[in-house]
Amino acid sequence: MRSIKLLIIVLSCIIVSSCIPHKDTVYLQNKESAINDTIPNNLSEVQKPYRIQIDDILNIRIKVLDQNNTQIFNPIGEANLNAGSAERAYFDGFTVDIHGNIRIPNLGALNVLGFTSDEIEDMIEQKLLDEQFKETANIFVTVKLAGLRYTATGEINSPGTVTLFKERVNIFEAIANAGEIPITGNRKDVMIIRQYPQGQRIHHLDLTDVNVMKSPYYYIQPNDMIYIKPLKQKSIGTGETAVSSISTIATIVSLAATTVLLFTRL
Repeated sequence: MRSIKLLIIVLSCIIVSSCIPHKDTVYLQNKESAINDTIPNNLSEVQKPYRIQIDDILNIRIKVLDQNNTQIFNPIGEANLNAGSAERAYFDGFTVDIHGNIRIPNLGALNVLGFTSDEIEDMIEQKLLDEQFKETANIFVTVKLAGLRYTATGEINSPGTVTLFKERVNIFEAIANAGEIPITGNRKDVMIIRQYPQGQRIHHLDLTDVNVMKSPYYYIQPNDMIYIKPLKQKSIGTGETAVSSISTIATIVSLAATTVLLFTRL
C-alpha cells in the first residue's frame, strides 16, 4: 500500500513539472517582475525614429512641377510600383553601402548612415536646390525604407526572413507574421539580436508582461533577429498538457510493467 502511494506521489510530481503552466502561454499579463530590458519613464523614448544602417534599402521619390525633369531620379514608374515585391525594391532601391553612402543619379554619393528618413529628405531637397532646380520647382522628396526585413528563428511555427511593408512593426506583429509561437516556445524570454555600429547586442523581452509595450525594444528594427527559446518541457518530452503527460507516463509504466512480468516468468 505504501509503495502504491509513493508511486502516485512520484507520478503526480512528474505530471505537474512536465506540464506547461497556463500563465506561461498568456500574453500581456499584469506582473510585478519581468525580464524586460530597461523600461523608460518617458514613452517618447520608446518611439525614437529609426536611423539608417548599412545594407538598408531606401525607396526615394522626387517630385517637381515638371515631372519630366525627375525621370532619372525615379527609376520605378508609378505604374510599376508593387508594394509586395521585395525583389523589385532590392534592384531598384538605393542600397546603403559599407561606407554609409547611397549613389543618386546626377547627385553622386550621399552619406546617409545614422540619419533618419526625414533628415535624408531634407538633405536631398537641399542638394537638388543647390545643383539641379530652383525653388520655384516646388520640390517634394519622400524617403522610405523599402520594407522592414527581419528574421525569426527558434521555437516558432514559420522560421525564416520576413519583409513587411510598414513604417513600424511591434514584436507581436513580427511574431504573428512568422507563424506565431507554439505552446512549447518560451514567451517569457524572447531574444532580439540587434545590429549596432559597435556590433550586435541581445535584448530580452517578456511577452507575458503588459509592461513589454513600454520597452524601447517593443518595436523591431530592420535586420533584427528574433530568437524564441524552447521550454524545458519540450526537451523532457513528457508532454505539453496534463493529458499528454499522463498518456506518456502511462505508456512508460505499462512498458515497464510488461518487462517486469516477462522477466519474472522466465
